[in-house]
Amino acid sequence: MKPPGFPFPALVGLEPLKLALQLAAIDVRLSVLIRGDKGAGKSTAARALLDLLEPGAPFVNLPIGATEDRLLGGLDVEKALKGEPALKRGLLADANGGVLYLDEVNLLPDHLADALLDAVASGVHHLEREGFSVAQAAEFVLIGSMNPEEGALRPQLLDRFALAVDVTAPMEPAIRRDVMARRLAFDLDAPAFADRWRDEQAQMARQLADARDRVGRVTLPSATLDVIADTIVAHGVRSLRADLAVVRASRALAALEQAASVDASHVEAVLPLALAHRTPGRLREPRPGSAPAQPASEEPRASGPAAPDRVFPPADLAAPRLVVEQPSPRTGASSRPAVAARGATIGARQTADPRELDPRATVVHAASRGRSTAPSADDLHERRRRPLAGTRYVFIVDSSGSHAVQERMSLVKGAVNGLLHAGHGRRDEIVVIACRGGAGTVLVGPTPVLADVERALEYMPTGGRTPLAHSLELAATYVIDPAVVVIVTDGHANVPSRTDDPWADTLTAASSIRCPSLLVDSEDPLQSTGKPRQLADAMRAIHVRLADLDQALVLRLIREAV
Repeated sequence: MKPPGFPFPALVGLEPLKLALQLAAIDVRLSVLIRGDKGAGKSTAARALLDLLEPGAPFVNLPIGATEDRLLGGLDVEKALKGEPALKRGLLADANGGVLYLDEVNLLPDHLADALLDAVASGVHHLEREGFSVAQAAEFVLIGSMNPEEGALRPQLLDRFALAVDVTAPMEPAIRRDVMARRLAFDLDAPAFADRWRDEQAQMARQLADARDRVGRVTLPSATLDVIADTIVAHGVRSLRADLAVVRASRALAALEQAASVDASHVEAVLPLALAHRTPGRLREPRPGSAPAQPASEEPRASGPAAPDRVFPPADLAAPRLVVEQPSPRTGASSRPAVAARGATIGARQTADPRELDPRATVVHAASRGRSTAPSADDLHERRRRPLAGTRYVFIVDSSGSHAVQERMSLVKGAVNGLLHAGHGRRDEIVVIACRGGAGTVLVGPTPVLADVERALEYMPTGGRTPLAHSLELAATYVIDPAVVVIVTDGHANVPSRTDDPWADTLTAASSIRCPSLLVDSEDPLQSTGKPRQLADAMRAIHVRLADLDQALVLRLIREAV
């Protein structure tokens, strides 16, 4: 018997997330992206939704290491070798009528994510493999979750999610106490806990079922369409997917509230869900000291062209492993298997290139040698997609009221522009940290979107004190493999972070930076203290003077630091 899951109504807080998931349960075209801190309840909420759907609805958890054939379906090799070629169902078909959940969606290779979201948008997946063609129903609730600190989604992929919700762990003691109390009660006796919420759960399930039946009859007045279009244009969103997401979400909400037509209140309620991930930096401000929920718009990860077929060596037949682990070249530690490789996404751990069996090449090779029923080791072929690597560039910009502020800003703008333009296709991304005032502030990042960075630099505040120690501590939290830290400063730190000595704190923070670094010294040569040089030594960074640089040279130095 299936053990009871955590009841959806028992979730504490998370109101925007619960609304988005209910809307997706009413209209399955409303895919939902959940972004937030680890331990904020993302996966618990996603799994709790299942019990509100039709009885027996499947919940499919898509593993990061899934191959294309496992996700989409492919040739059944076992039957093909017996002379009975047939297609094997993929996870898309298995999830029909239920929930397809993808944790760490930012680590999924782009070619799989694109195919997945295409199927969600159309409700049908067309599978074509080895001369076979079949249309499979793909009507399921797609839920993706991610921690923005682990990397971002590229803008094109981010836009494919209809709704997005940013969640954070509550910082109010009373709310955290309620979360702990309910979780402990559930862990102690899950059936009894579920029984206490049974009536409320059943009522919510009935409301969603009624809304699914009613949503097709909800009308959308012409004036409301005008409001939706005007609002989205006013936010500067170009993608028409935003308009469709607002239309579908507002109709679903109206159906949930048993309204006959959509009105302004429904539109207003769903706008943040449809626009937050499409208007970065305009609907929310990053929290100081943490990674802002940027579209990582990324997050950037794309699989490169497939490498030529290669034959497995005989050793692979004795111990077949289509996905292997390799030690990280920097740490020597074994990394997690699957396709979450450094090349696949910025912020993921180093792993081997994703490997998968090529059924067609294997069968053809065996048949050509008269071994159609007993392939040997040299008949096995593999497909390899080598993802493109990307680098995260973390800029610390001293914008305090000291010497050469404008020169520093000009240098950083030029460097960022050059890195993102020249790095197109490599999935590079930028983090910008402003060093001024009482603490360092993350202005933008991680993002590959030049417009986001330019907007942040355009309105970067200047003047005030120099919290160099805290800015370096903040930068260390964004360092991944590979990363480069670029700091532009005159070294005049005057805000302590851990002791009463600002400079000692700065050197300690600098020594914790464990990646290639470049320090651009903007100190006034007529009043030199030598502190930028000391700081560079503590970071093991390349030291150059601002006066000796031009845009071409700084770009070359940054790239050579990788």
